[in-house]
Amino acid sequence: MNETVKTIAIIGAGIVGVSTAIWLQRDGHRVILIDRAGPAEGTSFGNGGVLASCSIVPVTGPGLIAKAPGMLFSPNQPLFLRWGYLPRLAPWLIKYLGHANAAAATHTANAMAQIVGDSLADHLALAQGTGAEKWVVPSDYLFIYNDRAHYQGDAFGWGLRRQNGFVWDEMEAAEFRAYDPVFSEDLRFAVRLKDHGRIADPGQYVKDLAAHVVAQGGQLITAAVEDIVRENGRVTGVRAGGQTIACDAAVVATGVWSGPLAKKLGLDVPLESERGYHIEFWNPSFMPKSPVMVAARKFVATPMEGRLRLAGVVEFGGLENGPSKAPIDLLKRSAAAVFPGLKADEVTEWMGHRPAPADSIPVIGELPHIKGAYTGFGHHHVGLTGGPKTGRILAQLISGRQPNVDLSAYSPARYAKAGQ
Repeated sequence: MNETVKTIAIIGAGIVGVSTAIWLQRDGHRVILIDRAGPAEGTSFGNGGVLASCSIVPVTGPGLIAKAPGMLFSPNQPLFLRWGYLPRLAPWLIKYLGHANAAAATHTANAMAQIVGDSLADHLALAQGTGAEKWVVPSDYLFIYNDRAHYQGDAFGWGLRRQNGFVWDEMEAAEFRAYDPVFSEDLRFAVRLKDHGRIADPGQYVKDLAAHVVAQGGQLITAAVEDIVRENGRVTGVRAGGQTIACDAAVVATGVWSGPLAKKLGLDVPLESERGYHIEFWNPSFMPKSPVMVAARKFVATPMEGRLRLAGVVEFGGLENGPSKAPIDLLKRSAAAVFPGLKADEVTEWMGHRPAPADSIPVIGELPHIKGAYTGFGHHHVGLTGGPKTGRILAQLISGRQPNVDLSAYSPARYAKAGQ
């Protein structure tokens, strides 16, 4: 218990914000969760649902620049661009592609391993005693390849995982089919990582965690936050819905929508929406044994409560444009190719926004120039996986304790504008 009780405003009620609130309450602080739409209405609702500890390898690996044009012009590749958005995307894209090399990818992987590497244990610790434990399911996590040669083409990424302590089993066709026969016989090689997990209903999980925050005395306010109020270089409140809500510290954890607030706080974060899609097969005719990443098609298939969710695809098209048809069509074609004979009572579709900083490393910590201003956003593809650890780190910092993590890679200071 922390002897100095503070009131903390947490902007964003997704997995990062709700995790921060729970750990702060366990330290004895008062918390106010503020979200423009309510808990788990954004990316925390629609993600792939995998506690993907091994997903430390950024998209920006060596060779991306050579591969990207071919991917953009193929309707069967999981990369899409709304060409009219390209002029707005270009400054971010140039920075992003500047990280597409071995040294930068290695740095990112090492940083991400600290945030996501113990995800299952982090979620179990977070959910304990909240009523949300039932949604956390320990499981294997499989990467499925066409064949061994296809797997060996990903040697750089698997090398980074090995350097960060991950171990795995390799399954050739017969062993893979014995493990789980629901996949197409065209997929003849799989890598199995143990000690991973899945969330059986990501949206309900985060809603249940948020309900626990309220049950423990936390406030939940549905409003858009306009600004963070400061006096003498210190946070004193949050402006939301035309009101000023007094607080001792504020945490910005609104995913891709964090950019404008960060800018008002003197951070210039190159942050873009990496639009992702999912389709769900309700009451499917069969269910895979474990969550899987289908490497050739870059989507995740996750067994969930009453449905099978296929999530993935990368589309650059900004925050304002509605969903595109082509990514959903690709997911449906991929489902038919990977799961022959799959039937369902209903198929539903969704699009959301992953928060993608140009260096693929989240922005976590206290701002160097404003006392009591904290950030926890930019987790790219692994927000659900890394949310509990991020929340715990932020709660420790706010309570005046030093986390057992080198935080330099995530520091907001790397984006502080000159003169701050």
